Amino acid sequence: MRAVVLDGQGTAKVEELPDPEPGADGLVVAPVAVGICGTDLHLAHGDYPTGRFPVVPGHEFSGTVVKVGPEVKGFAPGDRVCVDPNVACGACEQCRAGATNLCPDLVPIGVGADGACAELVRVPAKVVYRLPDGLDFATGALVEPLACVLHAASRIRPIKDQRVLVYGAGSIGLLAVAYARAQGASTVDVIEPSAVRRGAAVEFGADAVHAPGERPARHDVDLAIEASGHPTAVSDALDRLAKRGTLLQMGVVSPESAINLFPYDLFDRELSLVGSQSLATAFPDAVRAVLDLPRLSERMVTHTFGLKDYTAALEAARSDTARKVHILPQQ
Repeated sequence: MRAVVLDGQGTAKVEELPDPEPGADGLVVAPVAVGICGTDLHLAHGDYPTGRFPVVPGHEFSGTVVKVGPEVKGFAPGDRVCVDPNVACGACEQCRAGATNLCPDLVPIGVGADGACAELVRVPAKVVYRLPDGLDFATGALVEPLACVLHAASRIRPIKDQRVLVYGAGSIGLLAVAYARAQGASTVDVIEPSAVRRGAAVEFGADAVHAPGERPARHDVDLAIEASGHPTAVSDALDRLAKRGTLLQMGVVSPESAINLFPYDLFDRELSLVGSQSLATAFPDAVRAVLDLPRLSERMVTHTFGLKDYTAALEAARSDTARKVHILPQQ
């Protein structure tokens, strides 16, 4: 089979690899749509802490079941599916508490194990979900980022009637805007340097959009959702939080980055700093919730590429014209 292989040194090549087998408890899936996100951009440069190299990327995906392991029940060749990429042990303290994303033995598909930027991928059956009837494959590949937003929302108090400010209008930021609007936020503003992405944020429900430095008010935001991964945005978000405000950190910031933090602000304004990494147990909720976001793939997916053009897909994902870039492995 053909597959994209990252070497951790900034090189991505399409190589011929052996076809995977399902094993006793797994499935082999032919990916149809595979999303590229910020994690993949870090992974491609070798600076994602849990990356294992060489690795086949691709953790946001949907496709068709090709082979079924002998111990697997409930799936058959031809089933249309999407996949939770986080394969946790299920037995440790974190897993028992529902924090499967923090499992010390977590093996993320497409990061720590070969992923879906390939003609075939092997996945454990326990992380596979059927696509709802009528849902297209492109939308199926958006379930994973939506699950990340749902998990993040579970880490904070209800959004209803809160003043929300979102940093970054990439795919996660746009989904966060749509979710905050659907949950009854009183206002949803966005800070985003790209004029094209600011326009997308309005389409997804933002009340107002701003370039960095254009939003003058301070201490007026109940919830700041940082979805850009830039340290300067984290610092700016802290400055904008009202009393008892919350910073929800979703963006993937380089592990070497640091910001100045004034503990007195935490004390005096009773601020809350909340991290949200990946999706924990939110994937099945996202499979259902995606049905409430009509025309999602049509509105979200702006670029598609075949496997051979993976490097070009990465460049598109870095551009300010991209909302979501998809790889189509079967083309």
